Amino acid sequence: MSDRAGDFLKGLLIGGVIGAVVGILYAPKSGKETREDIGRKAEELLAKAKEEYEQALEKSKKTYESAVTRLKKIEEAAREKVVELEAKAGTMVEKGKESLDENKSRLKRAIDAGVEAFKEEKSS
Repeated sequence: MSDRAGDFLKGLLIGGVIGAVVGILYAPKSGKETREDIGRKAEELLAKAKEEYEQALEKSKKTYESAVTRLKKIEEAAREKVVELEAKAGTMVEKGKESLDENKSRLKRAIDAGVEAFKEEKSS
C-alpha cells in the first residue's frame, strides 16, 4: 500500500477514535449505554476502515495490472524493433560485402591494366 493510503487510514482511525471519545465524554448516558455506543462506534469505524482498505487494494491492483499490460506492449514493440534492425543490419552487411568485392575486382583490373601498360611502355 502506498504511504498516502496508509497515512489516510491512520488519520481515519485516529479521527474516529477521537470523535468517539469526545462523543462519549459529553453524552449523558449510563455505563452500559456508553459501552454499547463504544462497541457500535468501534464496529462502524472498523467497517469503514475495511472498506477504505479494500478500495485502496483494488485501486493498487488495477494500477499494477495496467503497468504490466503497458510493459508487455513495450517489450513486444522492442522485440519487433530488434528483429527489424537485425534484418536491416544483415542487408547492410550483404551490400557492404558486394560493394567490397566489386571494388576489389575493379582495383585488380586497374592494377592489371597498369602492369600491362607498364610492360608495353617498357618494351617499346
